[in-house]
Amino acid sequence: MSHIMSSAGTGLTSAEAAARLVADGPNALPEPRRAPAAVLLLREMTHFFALLLWGAAALALLAGMPQLTVAIVVVIVLNGAFAFAQEYRADRAGQRLRELIPAAVTVRRDGRVTQVEAADLVSGDVVLLEAGDRISADLEAVETHALAVNESMLTGESVPARPRAGDRLSAGTFVVEGQAEALVVATGARTRLAEIAALTREARRPPSPLARQLGKVVRTVALIALGVGAAFFGLAVLLGMEPAQGFLFALGVTVALVPEGLLPTVTLSLARAAQRMASRNALVRHLEAVETLGSATFICTDKTGTLTRNEMTVAEIWAPGHPQDEVLRSAVLSSTGHVAADGRAVGDPMEVALHVAALRGGVETDTPVTRRFPFDPVRRRASVVAGGELHLKGAPDSVLPLCAAVPGAAEELARMSGRGLRVLAVARGAGEAERDLTLLGLVALEDPPREDVAGAIATCRRAGIKLAMITGDHPATARAIAAEVGLLGPDALVLTGARLPSGDEELGRMLDRDGVVVARVTPEDKLRIARALRGRGHVVAMTGDGVNDGPALREADIGIAMGASGTDVAREAADLVLLDDHFATIVTAVELGRATYANIRRFLTYHLTDNVAELTPFAVWALSGGTIPLALSVLQVLALDIGTDLLPALALGAEPANPRTMDGPARTGNLVDRRLVRRVFGVLGPAQALAEMAAFIGVLLLGGWVPGADPEPALLATASGTAFAAVVLGQFANAFACRSESRWIGRLHWRDNPLLLWAVASEIVMLLAFLGLPALADLLGGTFPDAAGWALAVLAVPVMVLADTAHKAWRARRVTARSRPSAA
Repeated sequence: MSHIMSSAGTGLTSAEAAARLVADGPNALPEPRRAPAAVLLLREMTHFFALLLWGAAALALLAGMPQLTVAIVVVIVLNGAFAFAQEYRADRAGQRLRELIPAAVTVRRDGRVTQVEAADLVSGDVVLLEAGDRISADLEAVETHALAVNESMLTGESVPARPRAGDRLSAGTFVVEGQAEALVVATGARTRLAEIAALTREARRPPSPLARQLGKVVRTVALIALGVGAAFFGLAVLLGMEPAQGFLFALGVTVALVPEGLLPTVTLSLARAAQRMASRNALVRHLEAVETLGSATFICTDKTGTLTRNEMTVAEIWAPGHPQDEVLRSAVLSSTGHVAADGRAVGDPMEVALHVAALRGGVETDTPVTRRFPFDPVRRRASVVAGGELHLKGAPDSVLPLCAAVPGAAEELARMSGRGLRVLAVARGAGEAERDLTLLGLVALEDPPREDVAGAIATCRRAGIKLAMITGDHPATARAIAAEVGLLGPDALVLTGARLPSGDEELGRMLDRDGVVVARVTPEDKLRIARALRGRGHVVAMTGDGVNDGPALREADIGIAMGASGTDVAREAADLVLLDDHFATIVTAVELGRATYANIRRFLTYHLTDNVAELTPFAVWALSGGTIPLALSVLQVLALDIGTDLLPALALGAEPANPRTMDGPARTGNLVDRRLVRRVFGVLGPAQALAEMAAFIGVLLLGGWVPGADPEPALLATASGTAFAAVVLGQFANAFACRSESRWIGRLHWRDNPLLLWAVASEIVMLLAFLGLPALADLLGGTFPDAAGWALAVLAVPVMVLADTAHKAWRARRVTARSRPSAA
């Protein structure tokens, strides 16, 4: 450091600066390694589900179904392009960090003051700072004059720091008051800002619960499809089919079982939920975050700007024997922070709050100041001479000893401090000497909580979500706010970052409770907290607004940034951005996320039920040894999957939230659990398959077919069209049945989901097109049913409704029986 300090007087010479620039490199944050856009796009086209669909497309081509191949490829490309667009926008935190470095800096070089590009700063440069400057490198203060630095974006501390000579000033912070001369001690990659940038890049966003669950579902379906395809190949050969034909037949069955419509249904459902969240001031940056937020079990929230308004206000004035106007007048006269004519806040937020209170009270503060004694960290007070009097304000322990004793002052100070308020003592005296003063009073300031925070916290508790306040602020202030809004837990645990255990496992055990407060945290602390809680099995949502929050926002299952007051770094690192900065918006987003999870289960139930009906004709053909003809062709199954099945599934993804959505913990278990499997494969699927096969065999029998004989081609086409119609009409009833797992269709209001009505209407139109247009009917292999066929097909609707109603009634009785107390 000695070679640096030696240049403090006149600064570096231009030659020295140029040499150090070559040696150390420019004052710029390292460019993060970024995957090329083509690589990102390729990833979206080659994940497990995409590979499964590519395989299905290849099999369809081998099976002689080019139309299906084209349809599947379109699905892959559209989904991949959409996901790529989301990911490409998401990972730019490092770029935004570089925007915090100003373009030009005032320095002293060659013995004179000049301006240089921030990128050309080098260690040893003498930087001159004044109010409004953003600090462009890590500096060491040499000389300060009433210097105040806003470090909130790095530390989370809401009150400006008051550095003195020898203190460190960090890149990315900015000067709100005073002046300083400082030496550059670190540039570019060696700054504290660069360390946080590296943490943000290194933190890897974990796969979402939805991604893990969908991956499990897709792998299971893929194994089933391959297993069924292999079994049908063996059966086809045993039944006398040529191996080549049997192979193509098995390929068709396998392709038919691959859920081509699942991925677009999930994607579009999440996109619609994201749109609904945006209308509620919650901007989703990663679609999977919609469902992840609904699965959240632990929310780590910042204090300043999230639970509070991030604006200091005068909460209380204690003025023993003096008008409050006199207290405010002396406080404002001894301040430099103020509200400008255009409404901008200039200077220290506490002094701005004093000026606002004086303006609202009509207090006269225009007395000319003849001499000013600025605030400094040693005196911890500021004073001015105005109107022949000394006006002074500062920390109570600095001001009260200078004043005549006032009864009750100590008690009032203790009361205000106990509430977590920031207290200033205001005094007045004759002449210029800071002694023998008269105490005018105490002014208490606060950053008040947002009005709707308490209710939102209560809702989180009702929903079984644990809460913690993670802040860089003072422990007393954090505790007071947590208690005021109802966040503080019953054990009133308040920790500081310095007291956190070093091991993640121990840290997780300590924090895994509701209502804990952690103050004075560093970016590394927040990162460890997110990691430790995730290690305890929690789905962690982490809020933040500063640069210091970036790494933790990336590490958490879902990062939530403030859109109005937050930094670009926090917004780019987050999955969700609150446009209004309201904590209550998080609760709204959680509710929508839970509703989305329920909707995904709804259309999974719908999809899988239809898959049972689509597979049944092949199973019946195989089990009957070919005695019963195939009711559906492979292309008809695919028309059901991609044509008639998709719109109602999408409409189920738009089902509004149940009023009881926020009652109790989130359902974070398997998407396809025992209840869903029982409902699909034990009730709805068999009912739809029964209606389908009954309609098919009924038309064959009415047409004179005898089991074991080959039906006439025209009769088979009519019967196949009837089976197709029965499946579609069964889908009609199934869509409404899937709106609820507990309420029968008659109790559901149709107008609550108008999209479903439009989807079902479209489904009927497509049914008529598939069967009535000769070109489509010939391609698929089924023709328009006759009157008897339509009568049999329509029976699928009451069959589905009756099966669904009976199952829900049975479940309701079981629930009632379990909840009824046993007899003594």
